[in-house]
Amino acid sequence: MAENVHELSALYALDVLSGEERARFEEHLDGCERCRSELSGLRDAAGSLAFAVDGPVPPPELRERILGGARAERQNVVRFRPRRSFAVSIAAAAAVAASAAAVALGVWAASLHRSLSHERSTVSVLTDPRSRHVPLRGAAGQLVVAPSGDAVLSVRLPQLPEGKTYEAWVADPRVRRAGVFSGRTMKLRVPVRRGAQVMVSIERSGGSDAPTTTPIVSARA
Repeated sequence: MAENVHELSALYALDVLSGEERARFEEHLDGCERCRSELSGLRDAAGSLAFAVDGPVPPPELRERILGGARAERQNVVRFRPRRSFAVSIAAAAAVAASAAAVALGVWAASLHRSLSHERSTVSVLTDPRSRHVPLRGAAGQLVVAPSGDAVLSVRLPQLPEGKTYEAWVADPRVRRAGVFSGRTMKLRVPVRRGAQVMVSIERSGGSDAPTTTPIVSARA
């Protein structure tokens, strides 16, 4: 958990903390008026802005169409058999084992820093009163675009089968990858200019360089 527990307010508001982190932060909330006040504002903004604008009602067959299309696409998975190396000496193996804890801690710290920065940026877009809110076509939700071009896609799509993922795209006019996601609220990786089109398609895990299926969700910024 981060040393500065106050920084976890945004993560808690978006409900992305792990079970242990959530419990420890809730314990902290009992004695921290600052965090309770900040959390109240973040929850109101993140919760209400997500569906503040009524979009078109999604067709009843949306879930079946998404899951059916995902299952129909054949997966091409190549399995590689790991080869055992005999070039690693006992001394080298011991050195690796001794440094493993330090490496793991460094990776965790860097990952947490990126996660905190990303979540704060997402909340910033959602709570900016100057942001534009554009209803989505194909599913309930909206595209929220800040004056800077930073954009958040607020949507709730059905869970996909294993091996599949949702991927966002920005066409302006060239189609660019904007990030893979689970079907929940995400901040796009590329800026969205006025008039650009944002789309979501179903791709194989890891994403694709270009859409391989017909977009199921779209919005014109």
